Amino acid sequence: MRVAVVDIGTNSTRLLVADVTGDGGVTELERRSTVTRLGQGVDATGALAPEAMDRVFGALEEYRGLIDAHGTQATTAVLTSAVRDASNGPEFMRRVRDDHGLDARTIPGEEEARLTYLGATSERDLGDEGTVVVIDIGGGSTEFVVGDAGGVRYFASTQAGVVRQSERHIRHDPPRPDELADIADEARGVFTAAIPADVRRSVTGGIAVAGTATSLAAIAQDLEPYDPERVHGFRLSESLCELLLARLAQLDDSERREVAGLHPDRAPTIVPGIVLLREAMEAFGLDAVTVSEHDILRGAALERAGRG
Repeated sequence: MRVAVVDIGTNSTRLLVADVTGDGGVTELERRSTVTRLGQGVDATGALAPEAMDRVFGALEEYRGLIDAHGTQATTAVLTSAVRDASNGPEFMRRVRDDHGLDARTIPGEEEARLTYLGATSERDLGDEGTVVVIDIGGGSTEFVVGDAGGVRYFASTQAGVVRQSERHIRHDPPRPDELADIADEARGVFTAAIPADVRRSVTGGIAVAGTATSLAAIAQDLEPYDPERVHGFRLSESLCELLLARLAQLDDSERREVAGLHPDRAPTIVPGIVLLREAMEAFGLDAVTVSEHDILRGAALERAGRG
């Protein structure tokens, strides 16, 4: 079955067009990501900004053309943190559905966690891996999904993300050490409060999905152009995160935009993203995580095709 999934997140709007087979195999035909910053100002105002919504609608116009060109049999759009938090989220969702012909729905944190875990573990044999945590750092929230071969055992959706924390704490470019320390302190408290200590201690491995983790894997390998095959499965250690943080935190935005492996639109948020990932790893006592290209997009595609 050929399906198209659009993930409208706080920081980016993404598209996956794929063929899903009866045994759950996924062949990707099209994958796009556009930094649309839908969550701009939501933490302060409680509403989606008109210019932010317009950026998303512009991306959806392009994606609609790609979806039609591939002759997809089913389409779906999942809307997450920023839309859940916004007072005008329902109206935005209606426009996504009516103006762009997408089966759009705002999903709760529990469903977001389930789909992310389904996607991240879809091609892994967890029988010998014990208990793993999938870490999904987004623009407005960070999701933690703990599970094993039997499925999800615990999840938490936390109010810490690269856009939210940037808007709260960063006032200088490059960011000052005290601003990054404030992000780290806040994230540490949020993460440890959200996930019981016994759950964190039970974890033996980690999988990191989404733009922060994949960008760091690309930067570490100087990937220009981006190569998803070299990013997927990359081992990202805590010590490597520290090295990348030290390197990128001393650059201003214009300099970060020139870094090999980093999409220019992610330059404003990559440094707080590293801080959040580092704190997430420390919360679970992990010295490394495996980077995965498979996330909520793949999970939603599998579910749409009836394979979830």
